[in-house]
Order: sequence, then structure tokens, then C-alpha cells
Amino acid sequence: MSDYNAEDVRNLALVGHAGSGKTTLVEALLAATGVISTPGSVTKGTTVCDFDPMEKELLHSLDASITSFDAHDKHVNLIDTPGYPDFLGRSISVLPAVETAAIVINAQSGIEPMTLRMMKAADNRNLCRMIIVNQIDAPDADLAQLTDQIRETFGAECLPINLPAEGGKRVIDCFFQPSGEGADFSSVAEAHSRIIDQVVEVDEALMEVYLEQGQELKPEQLHDPFEAALREAHLIPICYVSAATGAGMSELIEIITRLMPNPSEGNPPPFLKGEGAAMSPVSVDPDPAKHAIAHVFKIINDPFRGKLGIFRIHQGRITAQSQLYIGDARKPFKVNHLYRLHGAEQIEVPEGVPGDILAVSRIDDIHFDAVLHDSHEEDNFHLSSLECPVPLFGLAIHPTKRGDEQKLTDALHKLESEDPCFHVEHNAAANETVMRGLGELHLRVLLRRLADQYHVEVETHPPSIPYRETITAHAEGHHRHKKQTGGAGQFGEVYLRVEPMERGAGFEFVDAVVGGVIPNNFIPSIEKGVRQVLDEGAIAGYPMHDIRVTVYDGKFHPVDSKDIAFSTAGRKAFIEAVEKARPVLLEPIVKIRITAQGTAMGDLAGDLSSRRGRINGSDSKSRGRIVIEGEVPLAELDGYDARLKALTGGEGTYSIELSHYDTVPANIQKQLADAYQRAED
Repeated sequence: MSDYNAEDVRNLALVGHAGSGKTTLVEALLAATGVISTPGSVTKGTTVCDFDPMEKELLHSLDASITSFDAHDKHVNLIDTPGYPDFLGRSISVLPAVETAAIVINAQSGIEPMTLRMMKAADNRNLCRMIIVNQIDAPDADLAQLTDQIRETFGAECLPINLPAEGGKRVIDCFFQPSGEGADFSSVAEAHSRIIDQVVEVDEALMEVYLEQGQELKPEQLHDPFEAALREAHLIPICYVSAATGAGMSELIEIITRLMPNPSEGNPPPFLKGEGAAMSPVSVDPDPAKHAIAHVFKIINDPFRGKLGIFRIHQGRITAQSQLYIGDARKPFKVNHLYRLHGAEQIEVPEGVPGDILAVSRIDDIHFDAVLHDSHEEDNFHLSSLECPVPLFGLAIHPTKRGDEQKLTDALHKLESEDPCFHVEHNAAANETVMRGLGELHLRVLLRRLADQYHVEVETHPPSIPYRETITAHAEGHHRHKKQTGGAGQFGEVYLRVEPMERGAGFEFVDAVVGGVIPNNFIPSIEKGVRQVLDEGAIAGYPMHDIRVTVYDGKFHPVDSKDIAFSTAGRKAFIEAVEKARPVLLEPIVKIRITAQGTAMGDLAGDLSSRRGRINGSDSKSRGRIVIEGEVPLAELDGYDARLKALTGGEGTYSIELSHYDTVPANIQKQLADAYQRAED
């Protein structure tokens, strides 16, 4: 039996920008609670969470890592996440495993791009949030100004729950024992009053006691409304720490264990049952006596223990002898070994309760986002989809050695199973395999893993741009397919119309045939023929999107009509209609965010303009830095990493995410169409 229950569990993900000190903060928490004797060092490569050789080499987290500690009779699971924008997907993917997202901010650097993105991601997931300001003892840190910036950026509900003192050498509690003095800014009494006022607003009865009777409220009276305020995002507490010196650690541990929600106090996980229109919300209760339900939020392909599936238990208990189903599988697997993770270490445990984060190994069918359960009553359960960024950076790859094609395919499949923002695609038109990620560093790390872990050497080159094709007008098409070969013939006649849909709407096929002029069993064949053209394209060989196709008339022959005849007729009728519907080529437009020294602003703006880009705004940051936000066609970013380094003396960084698709200029469309035609000829 576990020596704690679900009410004793706290789950936190430490998220934020690279350099905010998340990994060092984990070390300080583990040392303060006796899990490790002394804190490890990122620069020396001795931390619990950055155990991968590449993490030690680059001095930054590249993947999420899990550990835990016990304090004040509570069990706290911590997930340390990477802060580089290139690994945003690996940070977002762990959010379904926790009740609380702890956004860590460097007191010197302030609010940075990943701070904003992870705060938004946690809000989208409806998580309780807290803000941890780290490195408060830095000599040039202006904590009062930073606190004002936090409240201006994220809202007035962000309130200090403790305050730094003596230049960040210690921290004064403003909630449990609000009688201290000597804060570096504001005052303990003011901070206490603000946070109490904020909390009682969610409880009318308590507010009446507080305002009308003038009674001082005890922390025990505030617990339930405090949890409600966290759930409703009516309160986001701000804590101050120095992970390097240990200042504020005991206060932070007390806040985590006494105030952060347990599995029953946080917002319930958004479980759904069914697919498509039949999908409906279902309630999952952190009750250990009910059926077991767990969610796999991370996959690791371990060279020694095989595939490792890391999951969060949301309901019921899971033991080392449990029989679990994966999704709607009919056959269960047996949990022979159950592990708790401590960085790279896997500690075998007998069971897990709701809220626990555990792992199973050597289960080939387990996969990211799978729901594990022990009863068919929970078949087809799943969590609502994560809003992960679209991977746009691409490299076309092929193995250096002949005969390594299958080895490369297997390795890519394993890497893809671990990372929700790493996709592999095969471009049939260009006959190239393309790996796509969130940035140059993301792909560089994966190429290194291909070589080091899977022993596959590859050659790379820039990939084709993922253009799309669509139409801009209504049109009709018709084709009669008639073939006589001496025996049974082929006959099928199709009339259809096409019309453009909104960008991003995809494809819609409508059967409007009446009177049985085309039997129902041939309609799927027509759609199959249409989809062939969608995949192959009509202008330059790129997939077609945002089109509605309506089949409304045709003819059939009782003997000669076959599936292949209607498939051919549908394909050729669709091609005819598309040619009349003013087809155009679309290109991906990305949002670009550039961080550099302000002195490079003019050069960066001019370069972006030369790439058909535009600047939407800029924002000044601390230490003379500037953040430029704009839009630019993805096709124009080939070689931009080297150009940015040249313009900024190697200091500039950038990230991109898909904004929308837009029509390419006529001259570029002609070039691409002519090149495609020459290749076809």
C-alpha cells in the first residue's frame, strides 16, 4: 500500500523560458527536503533532471524530466520542462499530468517569450497557476518593477504571497504569518490584505464575515476559497526565491504543500468519450475505489528497458499486477513492473493512487496520449486534444549508407512517438523524406540522437516548401468513362460541381444524387477518384485544400459499371472543374518572433522586408534587448538562421509558428507550375 493517499498528492510542472533556473530550482527543492544531500549543478552536469549527455553538453534541458519529494506529510511530483522554444511541444505535452503550472521567471531577464507561451498554454488547459520569481538576489534585479510588469502582462489577479527582504537574501511570508517587516518593496500588511481581499471574493459568506464583522481570518478558513480562486484563475500567487542560495525555499515548499491543489481540488481533467459528433464529456473522479483510468503523457524509448510509457493516474489504483487496456483494445496487458521516476533513475513501486505519476516498460503498443484503464466501460475514453504548435522547420534526409533505409525509418518512427511536435512526412512529388520540428536546434538534437542512439548517419538538404493548392471560384465538371475491351466493359458518367471553402476548412464531399442515376455503392468510388487529385494537386503537384465537391448527376450501366469506372470518371470530372475554378497556389505564412539587441532593429527590419515579410510590432526588454514580431512567408526563411547571426553578432534568436496560408505571388506560382509541368513531361 502507498504511504499516502490522493489528498496528499501535489503535481506541479515547472515551466518558463530557458535560463529562468527551473532545473536549479528542482535541485534546491530536492536538497531542502532531503531527497539529495547537496544540490547538483547545471554547469557541472550533476543535476537530477538534466541527465542526458546532450543536456550536460548544452547546459540546458532538452526534454521534460520527472522527480518527486515528500514534505509536510505530502507527496509532491515535479516535472522539470525545457525552456527553449524549439522544445515547446515537450513542455506543453506534460500539462495534462498536473493540477498546477508553476511559471518560473528570471528576476534579471523578466518576462520572456516562453513565459508568455506557457502561461497561455496553462490557461488553455484550465490549470491552476503560480508564478515563481527566481534569482531574486541578482544585483541588478528590480523586483518591484518586475512585479508590476507581471501584473500588467498577466492581470491584477497576480499577487505576491510572500516578499523578498535584505536584497533577496531572505523571504517574508505574507499569508500564514503576516507580521514580518523589512520587505524590499511594498509591505507584508499590504500584500496580506490584497491576497485576502482577492480570495474572499469567491465566497460571499466569508466575505461578509471579513468585511462586516471585521474578523481576522485564519489560513484554515481560507483554504477552500483559496482553492476556488486558483481554479477560477481569480488568483495567481507570486513567490520569490533564489534557487542558488536557498532563499525562499522553505516558504515555497509550504505554499506548494499547504495551498496548491490536490487531485480532487484542481479543475477536473477534460475527459471525453466517443468520436466526432458523438463525443461527449465524462467525469473522472480521483477515487481509489473506482475503475482505474490513467493518461500517457510521455514516451521514452529506453535502450535497456524498451519503450517506457509515463502516465498520470486520474482514477482508481494501479498495482504491479494490474491488467490494463490501451484505449479501445480488446486484449489487456499485465503490469509486471511499476516505476516511479527520479530523473534517470527508475524506482520500482508496488502501486499508485490517483494523482501519482508512474511508468511501465516493455509495452510495445503503448503510445503518447493513450488512455489506460482496467474495464471495458472506459473504452474510447480520451483527453481533449492539446494545442501543440505546428512543426514547420524541415530537413529532407536520406541515409548515408545504402541499405540503412529501413533502419532510418524505424529510428524516425521511435523519435516521432516521443515528441508531439516532431513529424516525419514523405513528399511523393519530390521523392523525399522530410523531418519537421519547431526549430533548427530541435532538428539538430534529433539528428544527433539518430547518430548516437540509433547509429544511423544521414545526409540532409533543405526540403520542399509545403505549399497547398485551392480554388477561388465555383465551377462544374463532367466526364463519361467508357471502355470496351472485347469482354466486359467499363462505364461511368459523373457530373459534379466544386466551390471554395474558408481557409482551413479542409475538404467536404457531398452526395446530391437523386433518383438512383448513380447507385449508392459507386459514390465512394467517385470520392476516391476525387481524393486522388486532392493528394496529387492540379497546378504544381501540391495537396489541395478547402474545397467542397458535390456530385449531383450521372449515369451507369447495369453490366459495365464498375468501381474503377466511376473512380476514373470522378477524377477526370474533378480535374475539369478545378481547371475552370481559377486554381491558385497557397504558401504558409508564419509568425516570427525575433529577440536581439535594439541596435540591430534597422538591419533586422530591412532584412525582413526583403523577404516579403512585415513587422507587426516591437517591444523593448531589459538590458537593451528588443523583441520584434511580424509575419513572413516560410519559403523566404531558408538560411535565415545564419543571416540573423550575421546581423546580430551571433546574439539574435528567433522562433516561428504557423499563422495562415495565403496566395503566392503570380510570378512564383508560374515558376512552380512550370517546374512541375517540366517534371511531368
